[in-house]
Amino acid sequence: MSHVPAASRALRVLRHLAGRSGPVSASGLAAELGLPRSSLYQLLEAMAEEGFVVHLPEERRWGLGVAAFEIGSAYLRHDPLERLARPLLARLTEETGATAHLGILHGRDTLYLLKEQPPHSPTLITGVGVRLPAHLTASGRSLLARLPRAQVRALYPDAAAFTDRTGRGPAAPGELRTLLAEERRRGYSLEEEQVTEGFSSVAAASFDHNGTPVAAISLTVPVQRPVSPAALAHRVGDAAAELTRRLGGRIPPPEER
Repeated sequence: MSHVPAASRALRVLRHLAGRSGPVSASGLAAELGLPRSSLYQLLEAMAEEGFVVHLPEERRWGLGVAAFEIGSAYLRHDPLERLARPLLARLTEETGATAHLGILHGRDTLYLLKEQPPHSPTLITGVGVRLPAHLTASGRSLLARLPRAQVRALYPDAAAFTDRTGRGPAAPGELRTLLAEERRRGYSLEEEQVTEGFSSVAAASFDHNGTPVAAISLTVPVQRPVSPAALAHRVGDAAAELTRRLGGRIPPPEER
């Protein structure tokens, strides 16, 4: 396979990693792709420098890096995702009176793509194009909870990766892992005054055909509003499932990833 251009080999590596449920060993990659180990190691090191793959030394495995996720998210941001989600958000806002958002992961941030706000509602910091720490937002955590655990570890390797806004929310890898496991089992994420004091949000993830989380739908309300998070979560979950269907995706079991 030495005659195959390096770019083609890199794309084959990315496609192979994208089709696996978690990180794989270099020897396994070499065997399945029919590449010499020495060439593969050089290729992986170059891809790691650009952020497309990440090395997990304790596991001696390689997984997709943040840049690979950003490329996939960028494709969806070019129009189809917003067009498919906009009517769902408008319906949510009309039926619940809450502010609805569509967000994606961008590194360790939640990037908001859409916002539907009811008339006369309080102004929120979350607007189209705004980025907020993913570990604090319901949208971000609903996506992090369904990523491979190794990818979350790569994003949040230590306490220095965590930022704070209101003094609430996870501040260390162990705290985040515990919270994500709980939210993964529950099926939705909940944040209470971790982004803005006086407001809480619930969110659920939508998935592509590989069962990979690609976007999250959330609802935000004032904390004093007499509505249970579970009631809002039910509406959000239905909308996220409908977006998954529109994307031609599938919802994986909670413990698949």
